[in-house]
Amino acid sequence: MWARSIFTAFIFSVTAIQAWAQTAPAAPSPTPGPAWHPAAPGADNGVVPPTATTTPAPLSPAVPAFTTPAVPGAASGVNPFLAPPPAVLRRSLRVTAGSGTLPNEQGQVWREYDISPYTARVTTTKRPEQGIVDWILRETGYEVWHTEPLGILSASPRILRVYHTPQMQAVVADIVDRFVSSEAETRTFSLRIVTIDNPNWRVTAHRTLRPIPTQTPGVSAWLLPKEDAAVLLSTLQRRSDYREHSSPHLLVNNGQATVVSALRGRPFIRDVRPRPEAWQGYDELRSQIDEGFSLEFNPLLSTDRRSIDAMVKCQIDQVEKLVPVMLEVPTQTSPRQRARVEVPQMSYFRFGERFRWPTDQVLLLGLGIVALPVPVDSTPTLAGLPLPLPLPSSPSRADLLVIIESKGPVAETPGAASAAPGAGQLPRR
Repeated sequence: MWARSIFTAFIFSVTAIQAWAQTAPAAPSPTPGPAWHPAAPGADNGVVPPTATTTPAPLSPAVPAFTTPAVPGAASGVNPFLAPPPAVLRRSLRVTAGSGTLPNEQGQVWREYDISPYTARVTTTKRPEQGIVDWILRETGYEVWHTEPLGILSASPRILRVYHTPQMQAVVADIVDRFVSSEAETRTFSLRIVTIDNPNWRVTAHRTLRPIPTQTPGVSAWLLPKEDAAVLLSTLQRRSDYREHSSPHLLVNNGQATVVSALRGRPFIRDVRPRPEAWQGYDELRSQIDEGFSLEFNPLLSTDRRSIDAMVKCQIDQVEKLVPVMLEVPTQTSPRQRARVEVPQMSYFRFGERFRWPTDQVLLLGLGIVALPVPVDSTPTLAGLPLPLPLPSSPSRADLLVIIESKGPVAETPGAASAAPGAGQLPRR
């Protein structure tokens, strides 16, 4: 009985709706408007292009019309969602156009230096002008270009532009002249990187060495005539603990840097990652450390070729040992399984200093007893055969010496024609 009542009520409701629809006033026809235009590129981002116009059809009076709010920037075609909000910029940053002229309260002047006679001859690097900028910053200091008075230093492949005081312009002119007058002259240098296990070589060589000041603690520097340097090198080479780690001859453009290096990759297990589908239930995450040495040499001759300014940088990375750590990596088949990871125990050496010495002298640097520049295997041996059991041993250390000698221009150096720039760089091992 109750089902029949519900069905009768439903039929009555449908009949009433149909009757109301037949008596409702018809919606007015749309007002003719402009022709329809296809969507322009970028129209899907909510911004209406300036050329696109649309006129929506009027809705029934019973339904209120909905008006889309105006989007800032829509009239100019700028995407408002990509532009920064102007209100935030005004609150957090104040920017003015300034006076439109460069400040010169301390007499700053603008100068442009033609460096093309130098840069046009350097073919060993894509940006030879960077060498000029680097030497200017070494001579003047970095802070004078970033504080008061206002200074500008900018270099292109042909022009060096400088805005600073006349005193600073004189310093810059002297540095630029040392580059341009040489016309990127290529010179030969003898650069030897030597290690000796025992520093007692100083006992016999001390009387021939003339010490010069250094800024790095633990580092010593000496000057000696070329004849005495040849005798000292011959004496060192007769020692059983003498080892040389570089090619002795380098061809270097004046003012440009060259690098001598010997590096070797040392792989190790950095971490493990659980992976149920793997046969052992985890993956080993391997990494690599480059160990060895790298020495950068950047010489700059004076205009009269009687003295050398050189920046010498040396870095040594040595893996003393890999400390093992056992991590628990349980699986359903092996609930007590463990995996090995390794933590490198490293030894670092960093050195960087600028030196000046006469071209007829030899510069000898004693960098102290540091990590051995060339990686060595840590497995102990006896008579050339590896021992079955590891023995306690300390990391390899040696007295590191760097011997630098100017051999003159390439044309004056015997056998230099067969050499090439960068010949002192050892292959990566």
